[in-house]
Amino acid sequence: MRKLPLLTIFAISFALLEAIVVIYIRRILPEDGWKYIKNIQDIMEFLIRHKIFFIEQTREAGTIVILLCVAIFAGTKFKERFAYFLWIFAIWDIFYYIFLYIYLRWPDSLFTIDILFLIPKPWIAPVIVPVLCSIFMLFISILFLKK
Repeated sequence: MRKLPLLTIFAISFALLEAIVVIYIRRILPEDGWKYIKNIQDIMEFLIRHKIFFIEQTREAGTIVILLCVAIFAGTKFKERFAYFLWIFAIWDIFYYIFLYIYLRWPDSLFTIDILFLIPKPWIAPVIVPVLCSIFMLFISILFLKK
C-alpha cells in the first residue's frame, strides 16, 4: 500500500502523455475532416484513411506493456502485481479523460460515446463505462493489497 502514492503519480503523468498524443492527433490531422465526423464509424474510417489505425493499436499495446512492467517492478507476488496493475490502469484511465476535458473540453458528458480501445478490435461505449470500471478496479486493488 505504501507504493500507491508513487504509482498514482506515475499513472497520472502517463495519462497526461496519452492525452497529449490525442490532442496532437486532433491538431495534426486535417481539421475539416473532424467536422464531418458524426459517429464512431466515421472516426474509424478517418483513422484508417489517414493511416493511423495500426499506429494507434500499436500505441495502445505499448501503453499496456508499460503499465504491466511498472506493476511487475512494484510488486513481489502475482496478487500484489495484479493489484498494482489494476490501480495504475484505473488511475491512468480516469485521468486520461480528465486531461482531455481540461485541454479539449471533451467529452461533453460522461455519456459521450468514445472508442475506448482498438485492441483486438474497437471497443465502443459511453465514457462513463471505463470510468465506472476504473472505480471498481480501484476498490479491487485495495482489497487485494489489504490481504
